[in-house]
Amino acid sequence: MTEAATETDRHGLDRRTLLRGAALGGLALPLGALAAGQSRAQPAAGKLTKIKFATNSVAPCLSPVYLAKDKGLYEKYGLDVELIDFGGPTENLLEALATGKADAGVGMALRWLKALEAGFDVKITAGSHGGCTRLVALETANIRNLADLKGKTIGITDLNSPGKHFFSILLHKEGLDPVRDVEWRQYPIAALPIAAEKGEVHAVADGDPNAYLWLKRGGWVQIASNLDHGFENRVCCIIGVRGSLVRDDPKVATALNRAVLEAHDWTVAKPEDAGHSFARFAPKHVTPEDIIGILKGQTHNHRPVGTELKRELALYAEELRSVRVFKASTDPKTFAEKVYADVFSA
Repeated sequence: MTEAATETDRHGLDRRTLLRGAALGGLALPLGALAAGQSRAQPAAGKLTKIKFATNSVAPCLSPVYLAKDKGLYEKYGLDVELIDFGGPTENLLEALATGKADAGVGMALRWLKALEAGFDVKITAGSHGGCTRLVALETANIRNLADLKGKTIGITDLNSPGKHFFSILLHKEGLDPVRDVEWRQYPIAALPIAAEKGEVHAVADGDPNAYLWLKRGGWVQIASNLDHGFENRVCCIIGVRGSLVRDDPKVATALNRAVLEAHDWTVAKPEDAGHSFARFAPKHVTPEDIIGILKGQTHNHRPVGTELKRELALYAEELRSVRVFKASTDPKTFAEKVYADVFSA
């Protein structure tokens, strides 16, 4: 069994548990329909509302967004959704949302929160799942836990990456100073495994599919992920909606969130459907089987809203403040209240 498969088994949940979790909060697709193999949702009657929804076709964890398009879930909630593949900086995406060039987006919380601290008029409305990020090393590096990283170098794709932020938090919790005790070195994504092979870095912090594929290939070990060390039930990615849409047309914001969260329920019950929906957008070296394997290792049944999501956002804010990413003056609970919007009571 590969290391990747081992980690999936270790952190994954069995199908029955996931199906129970999918019903949480009354937002779930009827599981009987899923079990029966429902092929496509029925569209809502009347004219559909056009929505521009920003996503990222490099991230398999966002497969449910594409599944919702394939299975007619947006139409079911009265929406005509245009998916925009947004590959630019998060600040540009949030600016696009704040200025109305896009209506909503989905992405990693640890990519968004620092930018939202700056005051963009974008509201977080739901969490979508947990488990996108891994810290891995070559077996020959002889690094098996976080303590082994003291005095070592970690490769990252950029200095504001979710991997750097998250594993800085983990290192801090393990008693290491993420600024003084390790060095962070930036490389293009394709160069990261080469840097590890050359000994220029001792570990690599990155997300799936890259880290998953390195583990699958063999010769790599997983040191940690954002589904362990107390983060087993913490959201990784979030849905954000432009503030003006939440204020002016909350029913549309609600409809979009319900469609996406229903797609996550579908993914829990039938990850194969989500994997195949995403496969046509994925890089050629990433197979549908890889995508399905990644999805099964993530917690798409964990999609908090309301009090639970605000609690998790406040925890992230507190942790980011502790590793000097957030300003010392930022109050975590006040921040969470400010950036969250409850669209499910609309």
